[in-house]
Amino acid sequence: MAGALVDVKPTPILKEELDIVIPTIRNLDFLEMWRPFFEPYHLIIVQDGDPSRTIKVPDGFDYELYNRNDINRILGPKASCISFKDSACRCFGYLVSKKKYIFTIDDDCFVAKDPSGKEINALEQHIKNLLNPSTPLFFNTLYDPYREGADFVRGYPFSLREGVPTAVSHGLWLNIPDYDAPTQLAKPLERNTRFVDAVLTIPKGTLFPMCGMNLAFNRELIGPAMYFGLMGDGQPIGRYDDMWAGWCMKVICDHLGYGVKTGLPYIWHSKASNPFVNLKKEYNGIFWQEELIPFFQSAVLTKECTTVQQCYIELSKLVKAKLGKIDPYFLKLADAMVTWVEAWDELNGKVDVDQQ
Repeated sequence: MAGALVDVKPTPILKEELDIVIPTIRNLDFLEMWRPFFEPYHLIIVQDGDPSRTIKVPDGFDYELYNRNDINRILGPKASCISFKDSACRCFGYLVSKKKYIFTIDDDCFVAKDPSGKEINALEQHIKNLLNPSTPLFFNTLYDPYREGADFVRGYPFSLREGVPTAVSHGLWLNIPDYDAPTQLAKPLERNTRFVDAVLTIPKGTLFPMCGMNLAFNRELIGPAMYFGLMGDGQPIGRYDDMWAGWCMKVICDHLGYGVKTGLPYIWHSKASNPFVNLKKEYNGIFWQEELIPFFQSAVLTKECTTVQQCYIELSKLVKAKLGKIDPYFLKLADAMVTWVEAWDELNGKVDVDQQ
């Protein structure tokens, strides 16, 4: 009909440049709540556990689904670096993606609401974080100066106001906090109800506990460092997969001059995992982290390391040399770090340092 108004929806930001990676062992009914935000994007689903089990995905979503058989087929012997029966399997999705950006979310996370009651488009906020620079070299007391309504405060050096590329956007959660098992046991009824309307850059030289349930990153900038380690089945530790990736990634970002943001967006974390099961998984990590943190705080990469892959290989050598004495597990983990980089280069092409 001539003159009729046509309802044209705006094209989602980075629609052709972003994959959503979801690790799961169950049907993905949770996607229904995310449909308004996720449906335009491509999903990479990494099925953990029994590969013969059928995972149901709601109609209307564009997705690839990989199970353990697929991982073994695609990676061959290198499949040994991908964890089994642990959410660390998600990093296989990072390997097979061909997009510039990745957003990863757990299947027990739902759409949160801001204090006004408006549903939060977590993906959109992550994209804003990644597309704006970071300020790791000098802290801005108004937090993110690139956000609408904010700027650099008096005394902030003009020479640093361009900032650096943002490699990682670390989102937070409402409802069930991301606690370790001892804290879960001590505070079983604790819920996070505080919405802090802020994004800030984590300063250079500062580590943080990265949570993988609500996370986005620039795959082209930092992808080879986002390895979630060897966890879960057959390993003496679990639930430190995202922590390990976060520590390695931050050391490399600091070395290469990239930024990491944390804060908004929030998601609604709906399900508390069993603290007694978690304690078994975390037991070694609770002790080991007291030596791991000083290790990463003191880790120095040589100036010859100019790519993420080179940085990660050098970091693996430091892990073997300095953490191997804690437990043989770290020798195995260091070897897996090398295998991971080899798998990355095999699927994504080796970086030509001369072209950097």
